[in-house]
Amino acid sequence: MRYFPVIVVGGGLAGLRAAIEVNMHNIQVCVLSRVHPVRSHSLAAQGGINGALGNHARGVYDSPEKHAFDTVKGSDYLGDQDAIIRMCNDAPLRIYEMEHWGCPFSRTSEGKIAQRPFGGAGFPRTAYAEDKTGHVLLHTLYEQIVKFEHSSERADIVVLDEMLVTSLVVDDGRCVGVVALNLKSGQFEAFQSDAVIFATGGSGRIYSNSTNALISTALGIYIPFREGAPLKDMEFIQFHPTTLIGTNILMTEGCRGEGGFLLNNKGERFLANYEDSKNAMEVAPRDIVARNIQREIDAGRGFENSYVHLDIRHLGEKRINERLPGIRELCIKFANIDPVVDPIPVQPGQHYTMGGIDTDINGASEIKGLYAAGECACVSVHGANRLGGNSLLETIVYGAIAGRSCAEYVSSLSKTKIGTEIIEARLRDEERRAKEIVSKDGDYIICDVRDKLAQVMAQKVGLFRSESQLKSALEDIQEAREKFAKVKFNSKSKSLSYNYEFINYLETEANICISEVVVRGAIERRESRGSHFRIDYPKRDDAQFLKHTIARYSKGEISLSYKPVKIVKWEPKERKY
Repeated sequence: MRYFPVIVVGGGLAGLRAAIEVNMHNIQVCVLSRVHPVRSHSLAAQGGINGALGNHARGVYDSPEKHAFDTVKGSDYLGDQDAIIRMCNDAPLRIYEMEHWGCPFSRTSEGKIAQRPFGGAGFPRTAYAEDKTGHVLLHTLYEQIVKFEHSSERADIVVLDEMLVTSLVVDDGRCVGVVALNLKSGQFEAFQSDAVIFATGGSGRIYSNSTNALISTALGIYIPFREGAPLKDMEFIQFHPTTLIGTNILMTEGCRGEGGFLLNNKGERFLANYEDSKNAMEVAPRDIVARNIQREIDAGRGFENSYVHLDIRHLGEKRINERLPGIRELCIKFANIDPVVDPIPVQPGQHYTMGGIDTDINGASEIKGLYAAGECACVSVHGANRLGGNSLLETIVYGAIAGRSCAEYVSSLSKTKIGTEIIEARLRDEERRAKEIVSKDGDYIICDVRDKLAQVMAQKVGLFRSESQLKSALEDIQEAREKFAKVKFNSKSKSLSYNYEFINYLETEANICISEVVVRGAIERRESRGSHFRIDYPKRDDAQFLKHTIARYSKGEISLSYKPVKIVKWEPKERKY
């Protein structure tokens, strides 16, 4: 067994920023990541990061308060306003911090960090690095990790990649460590710690039509959920308006922020025909644009009844190469089209998980010593709908906040380490369970159960929802659970070294449970708010549902309760753009 004062689970932006912050307090920290950190899904973020820098030459003064209001409004007033205000106030500090650490942001002619318009924003406040913003942010943070990985100045940062955490260990309400599978050796390893920060990203792969990486499954939130950490607002799933037809690869909102058009099969900029998008057009919030794209397709005004066109040809080759080179490369490689001369075929696709591990404004969960940050957490700064550019911001702002809060907690503890026996017992349990899993000989193939479930979620729990569809999806989830109990293990090798069938088993188990959480929350929320649109309840209902959904897990059963939204400055009003 190995001991580290703090363990961070996940090597993306939130996890690395949390680890750096813990390390700044001269506390040793270990990052456990299932992939090398620079292969984390944060790498795929394209468009930008929001902050009230005021660098755009539009002549309108921007401020953290305006940023906060736009975020509250974009959340359809479900976001906790104290957390939102804190994030927006910290935004310039964190962006400039990344700049000083060497992040190569795109620049204005004056040399300032360039900013462009994004949906739902009253000011062009999205800083960017071409269309590879997540990529450069992640590499910048990893450089800081390497700098202090073997530091003589302060406690070191230890990074262990190809480590899949399979269990969180809780002793008498206190987090005391984790058990992880070493993917290379195929052996389980126990890690004792005073505190754990989960930063495992979103759960997008519970849907078949997702922009998320294959590693973005529900496992990251399922592990703490089954140990007693509640989840919040899981019914709110964001569908990005523009994903590439056939693959659902993200076509950044930056395409529209730079001036791209959305066109139907008549060549019309159809957003002008909808009351909720006719003013903001292509830079209306994501939930609104996605629904209106789907309405065009459903009305027969799409192409091949499945997509519309995203047209950036009028921007010209020079600007596309300067601002959107990654988009051009993706289109050429994956769709055999060149957006300089061809419109891009796009459709809405699952993109972001607004809900997650319920945390307070300091990133702390209900379990003592367990923290969460980034997409796996729900503080909640996004509420019912996330504005583009706020996810990258949340990772570094709340990564730092969770890291600082965790460091203060660890510093306050006595030096006596606890939980050794329970961690060793959990290690033996994981080893025993793994042997049972790889010996399964049932009637169903694991990936078939997983894929069918993901299709159900896409078809019945998507952009438009109804009670009949949601209840049907719940029945399908129960069927998936019954089949999952009778799966067979095809691999002849019982070794767990890079055993992806075993990993698929763990992920499918998690996906089934978390899909049920999403559906149950969606059934009970009989209103339309942000990304959650009920065709049988098309209006927002503040009297009944201005509240967070809280899901708990106990002995295999899921229960729901609610808690109020924190309103400190702006009272809810009708959301118009």
